[in-house]
Amino acid sequence: MCGITGFIDFTKQTSSDVLYSCAQKMADQIAYRGPDDSGIWIDPRQGVALAHRRLSIIDTTEAGRQPMLSADGRYVLVFNGEIYNFKELRNELTEAFRGHSDTEVLLAALSEWGLEKTLARVNGMFAFALWDRKKRCLHLVCDRLGQKPLYYALIGNTLIFASELKALRMHPQFKSNINRDALASYLRMNYVPAPQSIYQDTHKLMPASYLTIASNTRPSRLIQKNYWDHHALSLNHLDQPFTGSAKEAEYILHHLLKDAVSKRMISDVPLGAFLSGGIDSSLVVALMQSQSSRPVKTFTIGFHEKHFNEANEAKTVAAHLKTEHTELYVTPEDAMAVIPKLPHIYDEPFADMSQIPTYLVSHLARQHVTVALSGDGGDEFFGGYNRHFWVPMFWQRFGKLPYALKYPFLKMMATVPPSIWNTLFGRYVSNPANKCQRLATMLSCRSSGDMYLDLISSWKQPEDILIDGHDQMPSFFEHYFSHTELDQQHQMMYLDATTYLPGDILTKVDRASMAVSLEARSPLLDYRIAEFAWRLPLSSKIRGNKGKQILRNILNQYLPNELIDRPKMGFGVPIGAWLRGPLVEWAEDLLSEQRLQNDGFFKVDEVRKRWHQHQKGQRNWQYCLWNLLMFQCWLQEQNSFAQDEMRETAIAL
Repeated sequence: MCGITGFIDFTKQTSSDVLYSCAQKMADQIAYRGPDDSGIWIDPRQGVALAHRRLSIIDTTEAGRQPMLSADGRYVLVFNGEIYNFKELRNELTEAFRGHSDTEVLLAALSEWGLEKTLARVNGMFAFALWDRKKRCLHLVCDRLGQKPLYYALIGNTLIFASELKALRMHPQFKSNINRDALASYLRMNYVPAPQSIYQDTHKLMPASYLTIASNTRPSRLIQKNYWDHHALSLNHLDQPFTGSAKEAEYILHHLLKDAVSKRMISDVPLGAFLSGGIDSSLVVALMQSQSSRPVKTFTIGFHEKHFNEANEAKTVAAHLKTEHTELYVTPEDAMAVIPKLPHIYDEPFADMSQIPTYLVSHLARQHVTVALSGDGGDEFFGGYNRHFWVPMFWQRFGKLPYALKYPFLKMMATVPPSIWNTLFGRYVSNPANKCQRLATMLSCRSSGDMYLDLISSWKQPEDILIDGHDQMPSFFEHYFSHTELDQQHQMMYLDATTYLPGDILTKVDRASMAVSLEARSPLLDYRIAEFAWRLPLSSKIRGNKGKQILRNILNQYLPNELIDRPKMGFGVPIGAWLRGPLVEWAEDLLSEQRLQNDGFFKVDEVRKRWHQHQKGQRNWQYCLWNLLMFQCWLQEQNSFAQDEMRETAIAL
């Protein structure tokens, strides 16, 4: 796992010293992604600079250093990620290898087979830049599911790219103008959805795609292609359904899972796993332990607040599987100490509250191992989110009722003060006013697609609170729902796999783990598993109000049912309560009238109204407020960074 960055100056007039020093500054910004080594390669005649920061995992010797040149000298590669089937590929290649790294195998495959054939063959998580010295063109490539990030910006006569935005900001041509449309989408989704970034004219490379640009053509000629069609695969249970029995499907998936886990256990450094006690992480750990001659190291974060704690379940699973288990119970003070680090870690606005425990468990694991396997991917491909069964059930029962019948109820829900709902039902359920409001919103939806959008949205109407920004996500979802042949559940699973998974889950894990120089690997995101999952019927995934049926059945071979069959819990922290307690002064400062007016992004009255409602306990606005606070934190760091740059420039002059 590493960090990569570089650029092409199409003027070809930059000196070697300037090329090198600029690449060095960019790479230094992401040194934590690769603290073990660094390297820079430049070609002044073509205006090309490539830089690499290395976290040594496989072949920690000099033979694994990057940037790496192919044996014939034609290609130069900077690579971030892992190729899990590199041993099999190596046996098919004719090159005499210097070392045993997966990077060298990837480079040899690219040299011998070409880009398209190699991408069809490799199994891994990766983002890489490949410079072709013969054709004088650069390829930027992202893995099939978007596990590894790659940003790029074409500004004037320069193309710049990097694993993280902070590296791009170090290039003198970079423009840090905020994209207000991207901000609108962030307010809804809690992350900036690809291909947008928070900056204008800066983009994220989409999963399963590569971008090509030649140094001897106009800079505007960027060619982007997909090499894996996720949408076509999502139709496979209709076009190419699995025709075997449920037991046969279970046997095949079990074999694929074991192989995926085995491939991700290859490492020249200590390895372990995150264990939450849920189905996905428990299955990964069970498969690891079944293929290991020694106890697997597992790691869990616990909270003293009962509703946010899964540590007891994880400990029970670890004891049954006989792992070497480490758990750490953190206090509110421990968790809150992470908050000031979040803008630097996530590098653009990001508001999934589980970012805090994800960082904490990564920090815990890094004290013992350099690689940790995770259970990410099970929910998206096997129907694990509550919305996958709530939306169809709710729509079937209430969705098609005439609006005239629903209107009186909706009007009553809107007129009753939140305090009344809290008084009437507070002893029976938590946050009754918030739940009633959510119920009313879902009842007002005109389609199941609208229900899905409502459930995944933080701010339902970002334009109501944002100054000068337009959210493009509703149009995106509407277009998808109106042009798909899939059933409701598979529609949501596909959208989760192509938006929420790379935009939220994988971003969260990548940034949190890389911030502590830990490599996180996700066996359930092996593309072979995704392809097989799309061929399976819905009944193998969802039955009633339970998802991941086939994964549950496989896990039953390793754990008793009482350790599996329990309600799904999120990986969160009690932000709502903290915003009324220990975080109130911090939040008040970020959301003060004066600061909001000076920043000029949000409508002050709308923000302050929700802040006061939350403080009085009238509504639980924790998700919306956390969303705003994470942007405000990020903006504060950006402004501080800009001031430091101006100060350094003034000193230099």
